[in-house]
Amino acid sequence: MASNDPTDTGGLFVGRRPGTGPLRFRGTPGQASRGRRNADRVLAYFLLFVETILCVSLWGPQPVAWLWVGSQADYKFDSVEAGIAVAFVGMIATLFLTLAIAKRVDHAWRLVRRAAGYEQREGALNQIFIISLLLVGSVFLFWFFIIEGPGPSLAPRN
Repeated sequence: MASNDPTDTGGLFVGRRPGTGPLRFRGTPGQASRGRRNADRVLAYFLLFVETILCVSLWGPQPVAWLWVGSQADYKFDSVEAGIAVAFVGMIATLFLTLAIAKRVDHAWRLVRRAAGYEQREGALNQIFIISLLLVGSVFLFWFFIIEGPGPSLAPRN
C-alpha cells in the first residue's frame, strides 16, 4: 500500500517527483587522525571566515561600490536614470553572484566538517547571513542616530 505521508511523497499524494526524496547519509562518519582533524578544523574556520566576509560585503562595500559606478555612469552618459539603472542592475547581479558563491562555500564547509568526523548536516549560511545583517544594521543605526544625530530640527545647534 502506498504511503500518503507528505514527508514520503514530497507533498504529492501520488508517488514522488524525481530528486525530491529525503537525504540519506551513509551513516556516522569515521574518526580521522588527530592531525587530519586539526587540519580540517582550520580549513573549516577559514571557510566560515570566507562566508562571513561574503555576507558582510553584501551590506556595505558592494552597494557603495555600485553607487560609485552608477555615479560614473551618470557623469559619462549625462543621465541620472542611466546611473540609477547601472547601480541597481549591478547591485542585484552581484547580490545573486555573492549568494551563489556563499552557498557553494557553505557546502564545502559541511563536507570538510563531515570529513573531520563531525555529524554536520546543516550549513551555517543562514546564521551567518542573519548575524551579519544584525551586526551591520546595528552599526548603521548607531551611526545614524548617535554619531550623525537626528538632525537640526530635533536637536537645534546654538
